[in-house]
Amino acid sequence: MPANNPKYTVLDIYAGAGGLSLGLEAAGFSVTGIERNADCCSTYNTNLRGECMHDTITPGYDFPNADVVVGGPPCQPFSVHGKQLGVQDCRNGIPSYMAAIRMIKPKICIFENVRGILYRNKEYFESFIEMIRSEGYCTDVSIVNCADYGVPQSRQRVILVGHHGGYRQPTGLNMQVTAGEALRNIPKSEQEEPVYLTTSMDKYIAIYEKASKCRPRDLDMARPARTLTCRNLAGRSSDMHRIKMKDGRRRMLYVREAARLQGFPDWYTFSGSRNNALTQIGNAVPPFLSLHIGRQIMMYLEAYQYATPIQK
Repeated sequence: MPANNPKYTVLDIYAGAGGLSLGLEAAGFSVTGIERNADCCSTYNTNLRGECMHDTITPGYDFPNADVVVGGPPCQPFSVHGKQLGVQDCRNGIPSYMAAIRMIKPKICIFENVRGILYRNKEYFESFIEMIRSEGYCTDVSIVNCADYGVPQSRQRVILVGHHGGYRQPTGLNMQVTAGEALRNIPKSEQEEPVYLTTSMDKYIAIYEKASKCRPRDLDMARPARTLTCRNLAGRSSDMHRIKMKDGRRRMLYVREAARLQGFPDWYTFSGSRNNALTQIGNAVPPFLSLHIGRQIMMYLEAYQYATPIQK
């Protein structure tokens, strides 16, 4: 439950549907978001205490002050599921993130993105780390699997933290939640008209799985789900998330099923069309992960105010 009078403020740039902010609110922060997508902004403002400003970050943007700056800029430029244009992609949000750091000079900053940023765009990411260090921060980079933090989904992400010494990344839990556990007892009110795959799509999937020699991509209820993306939730492809029914038919996930696999509570609603809702969910930071990060940030800030910052 969020604190009634939060002590510390967070600015969430590229806030999306509010997954990152939701976990931070639950950890006790007052959070403000910035997001250019109207449906995402509406989702955020419907569900969270903090306000999300419907705005586009442009050069010279006047960021509000905050103790903490967090952000998960659009990951498609660096994702293996995208074209991997990286720094050449107009959606690359790192320059805006750095502009916020330079203007606000927060006590700590958190950057979240896909693993792909470490590889094909390694030199650019390393220069980004150096930019953060040049502003006086120590940096820690880790790869986390969201499944280790209570998210019923295998989702590996890069977490970069800029701090003034003494921050420790949260440790994972000694348990994982399976897809079957997460999808139990979906309320009937949340069960949409099923969208079944066509016979031709079923045939295409069978050909694809045989040719690629991959494990069947139907949702395995005995383990955490595969990584959710806007592409494999809202799109219709061989890689889409689907459930195989007892009669052999396959159907796409309900919006609420996708939301549960991303770690959103059932009271969290999504604005816009069904496809827009699935896109918001696929792009979100799982709230369970951000809750654990938020608790660690809170402990760091409480210690930070009594300590002399460590210089590196």
